[in-house]
Amino acid sequence: MHSSRTVGRVPLACAAAAALAAGTLGATTAHAAVAAAGASLPFTSVEAESATTTGTRTGPDYTQGTLASEASGRQAVRLSAGQRVEFTVPRAANAVNVSYSVPDGQSGTLDVYVNGTKISRTLAVTSKYSYVDTSWIAGAKQHHFFDDARLLLGQNVQAGDRIAFQATSTQVTVDVADFEQVAAAGRPAGSVSVTDKGADPSGQGDSTQAFRAAISAAQGGVVWIPPGDYRVTSSLSGVQNVTLQGAGGWYSVVHASRFIDQGSSSGGVHLKDFAVLGEVTERVDSNPDNFVNGSLGPGSSVSGMWIQHLKVGLWLTGNNDNLVVENNRVLDTTADGLNLNGNAHGVRVSNNFLRNQGDDSLAMWSLNGADSNSSFESNTISQPNLANGIAIYGGTDISVRNNLVSDTNALGSGIAVSNQKFLDPFSPLAGTITVDGNTLVRTGAINPNWNHPMGALRVDSYDSAINATVDITNTTITDSPYSAFEFVSGGGRGFPTSNINVTGATVKNTGTVVVQAETPGSARFSSVQATGVGAAGIYNCPYPTGSGTFTVGDGGGNSGWSSTWSDCSVWPRPGQGNPPPDQNANLAKGRPATASGSQDVYTPGRAVDGDANSYWESTNNAFPQSFTVDLGSTQAVRRVVLELPPSSAWGARTETLSVLGSTDGSGFSTVVGSQGYRFDPATGNTVTIALPTGTGLRHLRLSVTANSAWPAAQFSEVEAYLSS
Repeated sequence: MHSSRTVGRVPLACAAAAALAAGTLGATTAHAAVAAAGASLPFTSVEAESATTTGTRTGPDYTQGTLASEASGRQAVRLSAGQRVEFTVPRAANAVNVSYSVPDGQSGTLDVYVNGTKISRTLAVTSKYSYVDTSWIAGAKQHHFFDDARLLLGQNVQAGDRIAFQATSTQVTVDVADFEQVAAAGRPAGSVSVTDKGADPSGQGDSTQAFRAAISAAQGGVVWIPPGDYRVTSSLSGVQNVTLQGAGGWYSVVHASRFIDQGSSSGGVHLKDFAVLGEVTERVDSNPDNFVNGSLGPGSSVSGMWIQHLKVGLWLTGNNDNLVVENNRVLDTTADGLNLNGNAHGVRVSNNFLRNQGDDSLAMWSLNGADSNSSFESNTISQPNLANGIAIYGGTDISVRNNLVSDTNALGSGIAVSNQKFLDPFSPLAGTITVDGNTLVRTGAINPNWNHPMGALRVDSYDSAINATVDITNTTITDSPYSAFEFVSGGGRGFPTSNINVTGATVKNTGTVVVQAETPGSARFSSVQATGVGAAGIYNCPYPTGSGTFTVGDGGGNSGWSSTWSDCSVWPRPGQGNPPPDQNANLAKGRPATASGSQDVYTPGRAVDGDANSYWESTNNAFPQSFTVDLGSTQAVRRVVLELPPSSAWGARTETLSVLGSTDGSGFSTVVGSQGYRFDPATGNTVTIALPTGTGLRHLRLSVTANSAWPAAQFSEVEAYLSS
């Protein structure tokens, strides 16, 4: 019943997470020709799972709180000591930035090889900035597992060259590598250098006073930050009518957890071409641990910045009219990437790259006043690990155009258009909200507070009815784990969502439904074309019961999603319809497993839990032993992957086994005859067994008759795949 899965009694994690301490956070003819979604970036990314590796590929996984679920593409590569992942360089480069994770409490290095030759430089990795807990946010689990580490290679490499990263003493999970050619820019004529005012480019001394002196001396001009590392130990204020410029984010580096903190400014502040790297290791909402906290003033700009390891990149209050934020990188923040926190007019945020935010990556929150005539345009957002990629909380005449958002997690959608207020005074959505030309990939998630999915694109009348016109046009939604478009009143009070037009959308491989309507209201759909729909076209079950109806208006040109889910007492699960099966999904993960015997706590479920460090061990000294997993339905399995733990303590061994299958769990036949399989730490302690074409089985059984290193059968993971 609906009452058992009440919609949103607890607010989502958001732009403010209940205010971040009340502001102290310091296909078709209807398709128009649109620009490619996302930012034009100076680097090219390569996923680790597509590279060559001796490690173990993990994922895909959409389960909150797992490492793979926060990875780009929901997949990564786990390296134990001595294992490596080798990338083919996609472009000329002399620098690389790697997204990675190491176990909590550990640090170490990755050795780096160029075309097989080890270079003198290593890549430092640490868990220092990861494993964030936000217990005050309902539904949050520990998150923020990944981090970024960058390295100047000291040499130029060309497209087609090979760069490998090899784990030394610490297990490292590598997600993605960004390859880039960088060069230092020169000093602008007439500028005031911070080193002329006593700043220490070695990073040893405190350069705070030197920065303040240079800003004071350069009013109306440029403060130059030469290549080097500078420590700024307390925030700057009174910054106005000045440009702070560096030689580039790879060269001019300021180490500061609070850079600019000021409630107002006359404006004309321009921040460009340097890095600000913080030391924020947890989220404390009452601390202004931000690159910019407050106001830069009207007519200001932020461009070419590298912002990392802060709580928020830019938390903007006060007068920031006509601000331009463009061509920046915002990485690994424990909360938002950027938040326009009321009273922002004519602001344009464009061509930025944001990865691994601990709340909304980009947000407008109309607290104390309405953000208006402002836009998020052509940004690329990857892996917000708690909330939304882009969130619009209230405001007037707002645009969200040509953005690329991927891999949202836990409490967020790719894009959210919402009247969730968090605090008063709040200005609800008004005028026209334009959401155009956006691409959403693997976005949407199970909300643990609601215990049901959130769509890739969500319109939410959380605290009040939506009376603005919401135009959603030219949208591409791919591989959403659940629904494509969701209309909900997240506070559970059934405020209507109306005046919504969805025109020209392509939906591919959505896990459940195309339209998830769970509040009164209406939306008109035109030229929305769907393929690979998981369960049904429409889930139409407004809540609370009796609150009204939701009208799905047909504007013509729609295809592939005409069916309606019939039972409002249960939520559709991914794949309950007839979508194309995921060839790369591990069919055995989380399925019921049994065995002929187990040793101590090493039970069968440990071999299907998705954790290669846990394992099943059979009764000792009692061969043969069998392990059986129920895949849930008869499947044409083509490949079985067996793993042992990657720890160096698990030496090489050979297990002799056969593969059997059954469709009913009683009569088993041999699929692959008995033979010895070698597990070797040098190759990831992993064995792959190809099954004959046409093998249909529901119950997969492994019968083990010998183990050269231990008198028992042992597996840390038993995986089954449809792909060969």
